[in-house]
Amino acid sequence: MRPLDHKTSLKLASKKGADITELRPFIDIALDQALLMAPSQGLEIITKDNRYYFKTNTIHIDEANFCIVDIECNGSKPEKHQIIEIGAVKIKNGKIIDQYESLIQCNEISKHITELTGITVEETKDAPPLQRVLNEFKAFIGTDIFVAHAVKFDYSFISAMYQNLNMPPMLNRSLCSIDLAERTFSSFRYGLTYLNNFLDLHKSATHHRALSDAITTAKLFLISLDLVDEKVETVEELILFSKQGKRFKRPKFDPLLESSETVDG
Repeated sequence: MRPLDHKTSLKLASKKGADITELRPFIDIALDQALLMAPSQGLEIITKDNRYYFKTNTIHIDEANFCIVDIECNGSKPEKHQIIEIGAVKIKNGKIIDQYESLIQCNEISKHITELTGITVEETKDAPPLQRVLNEFKAFIGTDIFVAHAVKFDYSFISAMYQNLNMPPMLNRSLCSIDLAERTFSSFRYGLTYLNNFLDLHKSATHHRALSDAITTAKLFLISLDLVDEKVETVEELILFSKQGKRFKRPKFDPLLESSETVDG
């Protein structure tokens, strides 16, 4: 049998764990190094009863650090574009405990992006360079669970930026606040702006600014956590629930539109 590679080793640290005694004959130096390096990339792997596990399998939701992240970019393709602003909020035991935000130096921001975000090239000229901000963000998030609204975009874009700068990719466990919201309450739509209006999450929100959207998402995430079934206890169970739990049925009509018509009438 071939030695297990890095990716295989991480996949094996699943909910059921990977048996150490079975793996040991096939573990090469690269795998041992990968396990040691994993925390520096945001992922903690533990051993229990001779098996490898993600640490999130053993951490109760109330004891976990969740990092709610939002980014603004000058385009949608990480091979051509870059992050121009990043905002992040840490949550633990139902409370916001820390936050991080920074603009990023950028030489090209289209008129469309400026209209969307309000960020101009002139505003970013004195901002720190991308490498410095990513190093700061990496230190800020540590091994926290990465949460975002439509998490795939933010997570993959940041990880791609790491790799563009010859940094190792992120391995943090991740969770999508849209997926979790769909499984914890019914809404006509689940876009962040709509939910902010529907749930009155963040009165002073500035949509498409990173920290503001991260704060709005954090408030949404806390509402969802309060509505999660008590049987969901660990972080890994929460992640699984966000992907496989039953979705709420959406109403046929927009309650915000109906309430507006009632007031106008």
